[in-house]
Amino acid sequence: MSSLKEIKARIASVGSTLKITSAMKMVSSAKLRKVQNVIAGHEAYKSALLDILSELAGYLPESEFAAGGGAGSVAVVAFSSNTSLCGAFNSNVARALDKEVAALVAEGRAVTVFPVGEKVAKAAHRAGYSVDDTYTAVADKGTFSDASGLAERLMKGYLEGEFCRVVLLYTRYISAARQQITVEEFLPVADSSRFAADAACGSLHAEDSDAGPGFADDFEEFIVEPSKKELLAKLLPLALHTQVYATLLSSSASEHAARMIAMQTATDNATDLLAELQLTYNKQRQQAITEELTDISNGKLV
Repeated sequence: MSSLKEIKARIASVGSTLKITSAMKMVSSAKLRKVQNVIAGHEAYKSALLDILSELAGYLPESEFAAGGGAGSVAVVAFSSNTSLCGAFNSNVARALDKEVAALVAEGRAVTVFPVGEKVAKAAHRAGYSVDDTYTAVADKGTFSDASGLAERLMKGYLEGEFCRVVLLYTRYISAARQQITVEEFLPVADSSRFAADAACGSLHAEDSDAGPGFADDFEEFIVEPSKKELLAKLLPLALHTQVYATLLSSSASEHAARMIAMQTATDNATDLLAELQLTYNKQRQQAITEELTDISNGKLV
């Protein structure tokens, strides 16, 4: 049985841990709200852009980003966090990456992994995959500029034949209590359904969008200059940049939600453990006092 001193030291240790997990939960909650606000602001812009592109989808087969096949490798862009203490968030991404790479290798495809986040980068290196970790730090910042840089690299590699396909693997944010591993096609852009009103394209809360009637409803009433085909050539790269940015935001929101839940669970466990330790301490302290009183009553105290 532990001594009173040992129990008291453990109570202090658990109490310190409780303060840390509680603080981390509040920080993650604040960060999640911040990302949610960015997502809400970005959603209206993305919806309007996809609305316009849905009217231009008939010209997709002529786009340089629509041709599939080729001898290049498949680029898998996997999004994780740079830090831990977020439950199974990173391990789920690593497992999904292993499954996706295994499926592609079984098809006879070479695979290049682009890890966005330190945790998935380490997992990819351990697994022995061909890794381009130039954009690992992007997970920390989450800016449109960083997302655009990654999108440009992927688009350039696709146009030059380095990649025959590009897929995005990330944890899609659905709600604070629910996140889902998603594998999403990035290139080629051959399917016009991507530009539907609730298209995936890294979509977050599309069902809650209150943007109202879209531009596409009245698109035929506008005169398009210079032409729809040229307009598509200008807007499609921007839509691809937007897809990577929306994916990055979704992954970031999922990370903060997962960490918030993990820290809440840790806080609850620490609270329960603290109560048990306090009860044990009180019982042993009462027992020690009773033994001393017994010794006094028996005249054995020196």
